[in-house]
Amino acid sequence: MKLVMFDIDGTLVDSQNVIVEAQKRAFAAHGREPPSRERALSVVGLSLREAFVELTDGQGPVETLAAAYKAAYSELRAHATPEEDRLYPGVDALLRRLAARPDCKLGIATGKSRVGVQKLFARQNWADLFATVQTADDALSKPAPEMFERALRETGVTAENACMVGDTTFDMMMGHRAGAHCIGVAWGYHCHEKLGPAGANVLAHSVDELETRLQEFLK
Repeated sequence: MKLVMFDIDGTLVDSQNVIVEAQKRAFAAHGREPPSRERALSVVGLSLREAFVELTDGQGPVETLAAAYKAAYSELRAHATPEEDRLYPGVDALLRRLAARPDCKLGIATGKSRVGVQKLFARQNWADLFATVQTADDALSKPAPEMFERALRETGVTAENACMVGDTTFDMMMGHRAGAHCIGVAWGYHCHEKLGPAGANVLAHSVDELETRLQEFLK
């Protein structure tokens, strides 16, 4: 049995517009200049607290910024159009094909909250696809390997039979530190040229190529 773990934002879902706007509103509520779009996306994948520590260089009111972000994100999500929070083309079909295989389990490792993941699963009818879901509510933030290691324990799969799929250096570092195979996707929020040095064994530039890379891993 093998385990394939997926990040969410920037890997399965293109939620960048909602993320950036929520950050802008959080900073504006505190009379602060918001980060550039590039910097805003650079922290995607970290837990919310760690993201705001990074964005404020450790000098800001992290907890209240995080609370303002959560409120803004929830409001934006409630009124989001499909284009503002959409699956990358081909992702849903890929997940369903993988979940139907008898030789692998699927999992999630994300900086999103568990409530946020549950809402996504409800929208996409994904609840039955994943054997394990690890969030920043339950474990140390990426790039620490704790989320991945918890998933291994829950599923009974060994690290050498596990794979991490993600778009950020945090994803690759987490998977690499846990001893897993790592596939970096080039359509997300971090420069794909940085994924290899962070631990990616291979890169995928499209969902079709990702499926090919996963088939190779699952042999």
